[in-house]
Amino acid sequence: MGTWLRQLGRHRLAISPSRIPLAMGITGLGAINSTLAKVDELIYRRKIAQVRLPESPLFILGHWRSGTTFLHELLIRDPAHNYPTTYQCFAPHHFVLTESWFAPITSFLLPRRRPMDNMVAGWQRPQEDEFALGSLGIGTPYLSMMFPNDGPACREYLDLRDLTPAERGRWQAALLYFFRRLSYRDPRRLIVKSPPHTARVRTLLEMFPTARFVHLVREPYALYASTMRLWKSLHLAQGLQVPKNEQWLSEYVLDSLERMCAAFAEDRTLLGDHQLVELRYEDLIANTKHELKRIYQQLELGDFSRAEGPVDSYLLEVQNYRPSQIHLDRATRQLVRTRWASYFERYGYDPERPGT
Repeated sequence: MGTWLRQLGRHRLAISPSRIPLAMGITGLGAINSTLAKVDELIYRRKIAQVRLPESPLFILGHWRSGTTFLHELLIRDPAHNYPTTYQCFAPHHFVLTESWFAPITSFLLPRRRPMDNMVAGWQRPQEDEFALGSLGIGTPYLSMMFPNDGPACREYLDLRDLTPAERGRWQAALLYFFRRLSYRDPRRLIVKSPPHTARVRTLLEMFPTARFVHLVREPYALYASTMRLWKSLHLAQGLQVPKNEQWLSEYVLDSLERMCAAFAEDRTLLGDHQLVELRYEDLIANTKHELKRIYQQLELGDFSRAEGPVDSYLLEVQNYRPSQIHLDRATRQLVRTRWASYFERYGYDPERPGT
């Protein structure tokens, strides 16, 4: 409830009239969350404090819409892997206490499909731990969704470089708190996906020196168009304001990739031979199991055969999925080509070819 009230105060209750019912619903859920969090803490605080942090978590990196969700879905098919669910990320304070009974009775709150790409949604689907950090009261760029007409929020939390030591310490403490709670429920290797982590490798290594990383890249024109569609759909579906002032969005998308790539290029030098795999989204789609086997081998994740059957089943589920077509006008293509020239060059994409 405190996190919610602080956001309302920061934006001076600038809620569109049509979104007032949504705000009222969030207020009610906030009160419920605060109450359940207190009960959860009373019962589990000491037990969770004694939990050993997971060894060598695997972080899936990459700009939004680069295929990180698809790879996350594939890697969690391994019976040796654990992952944060949507419910756990949206109720990080009390999921240990409530997930088994509160999630089923609130499942109606979620759409059956994600608004940005029509993939299956639900409380038990894998989710980005970035949402857990936001719910825990930590700054995150994702707060931009809440009041989209007010422009970008918490840009300093994208790469953490401009945070004060105290702010950075709170960020680390919140992530460790969440990971401990996940590991209390399930001690298997954590598979975590959050695009902003692409710019945070240095900080993550301080916390988990033996962590593994997979970095996905995608053809830049498609990446830009899909990311623009992502934020617009989320602002429309999740925002407390009817989007009317999104002129900042294009620059936000362009600048975010530049900052993420600069931070990752600097931090990747800290990684050992068996800590990083980089791959193209296009290769993952075209030859999925080959790329997965390469990830397992290079990151020393063990025998891929234990995951092969579940992976095959999931691939059958999504075999008819087709990404949306990409259409950019000439001026926008030129803008992307100019701003993301280093991304085209570094990952071998031809700026003369149309996006796919």
